[in-house]
Amino acid sequence: MNSTIRTTLCAALVAATATVAHAQQPFDGLKDAYEGFFKMGVAVNQRNIADSLQSALLVQNYNSITAENDMKPEPTEPSEGNFRWDAADRIANFCRKNGLRMRGHCLVWHNQIGRWMFEGENGQATKEELLQRMRRHIHAIVSRYRDVVYCWDVVNEAITDDPRADNPYRPSTLYQIAGEEFIEKAFVYAHEADPDALLFYNDYNETDPVKCERICQMVERMKARGIPIHGIGMQGHYNIHYPDSALLEAAINNYRRVVDHIHVTELDIRANREKGGQLQFSRTVEADVDSLDALLTAQYTRVFDVFRRHADVIDCVTFWNLSDRDSWLGADNYATPFDTQYQPKPAYYGIRDWR
Repeated sequence: MNSTIRTTLCAALVAATATVAHAQQPFDGLKDAYEGFFKMGVAVNQRNIADSLQSALLVQNYNSITAENDMKPEPTEPSEGNFRWDAADRIANFCRKNGLRMRGHCLVWHNQIGRWMFEGENGQATKEELLQRMRRHIHAIVSRYRDVVYCWDVVNEAITDDPRADNPYRPSTLYQIAGEEFIEKAFVYAHEADPDALLFYNDYNETDPVKCERICQMVERMKARGIPIHGIGMQGHYNIHYPDSALLEAAINNYRRVVDHIHVTELDIRANREKGGQLQFSRTVEADVDSLDALLTAQYTRVFDVFRRHADVIDCVTFWNLSDRDSWLGADNYATPFDTQYQPKPAYYGIRDWR
């Protein structure tokens, strides 16, 4: 037997052995592996639910679904009173058909929101105009999906990224018009529309000690004033080096002091040293694919080790996008458990077969 044939046969044997080993695992999908710990979720787009391979992966692996963009303020109400439900309805109906629950994302955000929200007769809307528009929008969308949505990211990313800032809040147009009242009223309006839904504040860079403390202080103030906030969403836009287990655990311990529910809402792990939810980022990587697989698997394994230790307060872990093909970070960032062909990476098995 020549060396080329021998090499080919050995490679085939290794691949076959790996396939059999994975097939013999006791769990069919991620949701089965984490039954008794927390829901496993994923953010989806229209292609994911329309394609048979992708939709099968969704049903096999996840029991919580987030609409990546289709339930955000501007897509659902691009102009005042002009609601567009088709895209969100398709995702909601897919979940209804397949017995899946939804995380609603998101009701109030300074991005992907119609500029009409902020416009008034004399230029900028008054606080009263803004709050009235927010209430109408929140009531409309929460009421429409209350049969399938079990929780909402009510306010998204309202805390500043600047650790030196005297004001802990992001200086968005929402804040300029209504101050922190826009945050509190959003939770009040969501609770009015669906008293049974869990309501979350959601943010990125949430393991940074300064930002973590600011989020906790905001939530404590809201709860002291009787605002119906139930949980904190840790977005989880991490990288192969950050955070380490100690920093992640410290953040979770801080959040669990002030809320009874924590969700990891937008988990991905990029292949460089960038992190967070900022919309400006690079697509550079630090190593070849083999090395990235090892680093990615190690980091996903570390963070899930921490998540499992806090399963008494973590209710759901949601990946931000089904595969690298879908990732908002681009395929080169290699950030999800599935590759561009929707095949599981070693990281997938590291997450699933932890026992």
